[in-house]
Amino acid sequence: MAHENGPSSDDGRHRGDAAHRYRAFSVHVFTASGAAIAFLALTAAIEQKMGLAFAWLGLALLVDGIDGTFARAWAVKKYAPQLSGDVLDLVVDYTTYVFVPAVILLMSDLYPHWLLATQGAIIVLSAALYFASNTMKTEDYWFRGFPAVWNLVVFLILTFQPPALITTIAIIALALAQASNFIFVHPVRVRMLRPLTLTLLVIWSIAGIVAILEDMKVDPITQWVLGLIALYYLMLGLLRRAPKAD
Repeated sequence: MAHENGPSSDDGRHRGDAAHRYRAFSVHVFTASGAAIAFLALTAAIEQKMGLAFAWLGLALLVDGIDGTFARAWAVKKYAPQLSGDVLDLVVDYTTYVFVPAVILLMSDLYPHWLLATQGAIIVLSAALYFASNTMKTEDYWFRGFPAVWNLVVFLILTFQPPALITTIAIIALALAQASNFIFVHPVRVRMLRPLTLTLLVIWSIAGIVAILEDMKVDPITQWVLGLIALYYLMLGLLRRAPKAD
């Protein structure tokens, strides 16, 4: 029998539940921090510090890559259901994957301002429609349609600085590919060739860091590494075999 003045089991359970709720809510705050990081990337882009802008976007990418692990481990849907982690994730992803990269492109001065503005408008409009899709993932975790990773596209544009016509055609083609049935790899979740894909992801990331440290004035070797690995990811969907129906 518990002492009259001692802590009850109900008190302990309430304290435990409160700790779970605070911890779960902190995951939402962590996810939302991606929006703050995106704002810092935006300010760097406005100041035309492109290497710094992509460094901030790289940090946002890291947050996006690990917040789901915390959400599952700390049962966010159970202990912090008042906020939708899925909606929050989409808001932050659209900001970091689409909107800020479009502004970086606009501020790059690579082409005439009107053309950069048009390219950016194509990016933000097409990606908004893609983010509303209910069929962007296949049952075996590939992306159906170009997965709107415009941060990587703009990064490559600034890396290679191709002629305006090539960039415009590429942006239009990828924008249309968002609504296609062409399959693109998820570099972490797809099982096919996963060891090779993950190894190349690490190498690409290192090359990306080098490009950022060079303030996007990228040396030829780093350009080759970034370009060839990006081509591997782009073409990998051609090798995918759809799983057989049960």
